[in-house]
Amino acid sequence: MQIKGKAYRTIWFENNIVKIIDQTKLPHQFIIKELKTVEDSINAIKSMEVRGAPLIGATAAYGLVLSILEKNDQTFLKDSSEGLIASRPTAINLKWAIDRMMKKISGTNSNEILKVAIDEAKKIVEEDIDFCKNIGLNGLKIIEEIAKKKKDTVNILTHCNAGWLATIDWGTATSPIYHAYKKGIKIHVWADETRPRNQGANLTSYELNEEGIPNTIIADNTGGILMQRGQVDLCIVGTDRTLSNGDVCNKIGTYLKALAAKDNNVPFYVALPSSTIDWNITDHKKIPIEERNSDELSHIEGLDKDNNLQKILIYPQKSKAMNLAFDVTPAKYVTGLITEKGVCEASEKGLKRLFK
Repeated sequence: MQIKGKAYRTIWFENNIVKIIDQTKLPHQFIIKELKTVEDSINAIKSMEVRGAPLIGATAAYGLVLSILEKNDQTFLKDSSEGLIASRPTAINLKWAIDRMMKKISGTNSNEILKVAIDEAKKIVEEDIDFCKNIGLNGLKIIEEIAKKKKDTVNILTHCNAGWLATIDWGTATSPIYHAYKKGIKIHVWADETRPRNQGANLTSYELNEEGIPNTIIADNTGGILMQRGQVDLCIVGTDRTLSNGDVCNKIGTYLKALAAKDNNVPFYVALPSSTIDWNITDHKKIPIEERNSDELSHIEGLDKDNNLQKILIYPQKSKAMNLAFDVTPAKYVTGLITEKGVCEASEKGLKRLFK
């Protein structure tokens, strides 16, 4: 996808260095950061310089490559894998990528292990791009049906950032939007601000602007009244972990959007690559829900009048804050799951129909 007219991916490997777009600096600064050690990868994931389940998985895969470059030792590699998995517990892609990498390089002799690891990390990256492109093509059909009936601009509401910045390219929730726009369908996107880190405002709106797609940032609590007014035709969100029964774990606030959509008969779709499906857990209460530093709530970052980035306190100094990063939307509120293999109902039966 594009930034200032130039095509980028969110992560790439060059001269034994992993390069990423530092997403904590967007939209005000575009900075390419270099990761040279496995600890750099862990910190990038923890600090959300990279975020979004698929991108976290790719960063973890390359983190193991950096581990091998740093110290070609099985004990160090195992410690590295455990450190990466612990860096953000909710997104299933992280553990999926680590398990896949470790299985691939297990038993490989020390002379070949680096090449095998690099090749597998690249495969994970390329697969995600293909998956996200196909998610877009499958979701495009949904948007086309709405456009045919409405014969006017299709208004789509999304939450947080499930765009190309959360993946490697195309995105999940945004991929159908990009494909529809490229096909000439009139699209407008309502982008939830998505407190506390404002990924909807800072990232979704930013990348839509770069692609020339009309969008409007709204406060997280505005979606309900827009649905009541008939100003939302479709909701599409991403997911950090989808259970085999169709329950969806995504950025905090997703559940409330699904409830509002249900009450107003607005289709609510979740876009995801199969790497985000957790086939083992069936009880959403067993999903590890990350609780992040309350400073993300109490402080906000932006440009001052001199265009300098500043971080300021917006809460009373004595106030406490709770910062849960994710919530769970039960399958009964999800119209359908948009995957690389097609669209299915949010249920075990629906998922198994696509993924035997």
